[in-house]
Amino acid sequence: MSTEGKTGHALTACFTGHRPNSLPCGYDEEHPACIKIKSQLRRIIAGLIEKKNVAHFIAGAALGVDMWAMEIVLELKKQYPGVTLEAAVPCMSQAARWNADSQERYERLLSLCDKVTVVQEQYTPDCMMKRNEYMVGSSDYVVAVWNGRPSGTGNTIKYTLQRGKPVYCISSVNFRMREIFF
Repeated sequence: MSTEGKTGHALTACFTGHRPNSLPCGYDEEHPACIKIKSQLRRIIAGLIEKKNVAHFIAGAALGVDMWAMEIVLELKKQYPGVTLEAAVPCMSQAARWNADSQERYERLLSLCDKVTVVQEQYTPDCMMKRNEYMVGSSDYVVAVWNGRPSGTGNTIKYTLQRGKPVYCISSVNFRMREIFF
């Protein structure tokens, strides 16, 4: 499998999606909704690798969709050894208020990444969007899990489309996937 796009460089995809409290499954990863979302994510990620020659993935390392996508990419790296994973951390204190289990999961995932990019040292109200802009600016494709309501995920999709990049969007309401083009 080639990992280079038509321009001669490896293609990149990033992820945007909701935190567990905005998803129908909440923090229950055994909930049927979570299982469906993860299944769709896996299908899209594998398709990007196999059909679009994506070799690098960037995730924001937040709770919910970001961490699920990271875990799926790490699992698929066993099957596709040329694939790399980057965590784009908005600020050093991103996980400071999370519970101990979530902090441990976060640290474990960061340790397994091929690259960790810290967008800025200190928290500011716009650091999450700066992280998202970094990811979109570094990517050829965006994979989103979105409930259709105004949110950071919605803002990131809008930003992506303004930059002329396609979005593979999974509805967190009915779990259907659609491609959105600018």
